[in-house]
Amino acid sequence: MVIMLLAPFSLPLGILLATVIFIVISVTMTVASPRIEIADGRLRVGKASIGLEYVGAASAFTGAHAVAERGTNLDARAWTRFRAWIGPVVRVEITDDADPTPYWLFSTRRPEQLVAALRTSRANQKS
Repeated sequence: MVIMLLAPFSLPLGILLATVIFIVISVTMTVASPRIEIADGRLRVGKASIGLEYVGAASAFTGAHAVAERGTNLDARAWTRFRAWIGPVVRVEITDDADPTPYWLFSTRRPEQLVAALRTSRANQKS
């Protein structure tokens, strides 16, 4: 769009500005994406954090199943963190009786690896 707008005046300027805008948007999306980490006995997704002792079963969803989890299967009480450009989601059950949130549902590019890491971390913590 930028190239089309600036082409009548200066095609090289339009290409340059379009490239700069693309880079700025790409960097912004990358920096703004929440970090997911498992460390110090806690699961962190962006600024949210929960102790692994309150984490139950974790499941990975891709494709149509991920769409259903974000839509028709979604519990209104669930904590969610989605990114439109990331399709797969992970669902983590919350076992804390004092917490009304039944589960966390969040986007991740590597759902199977995250589920495996959660299982390993929980097993190591119980040992």
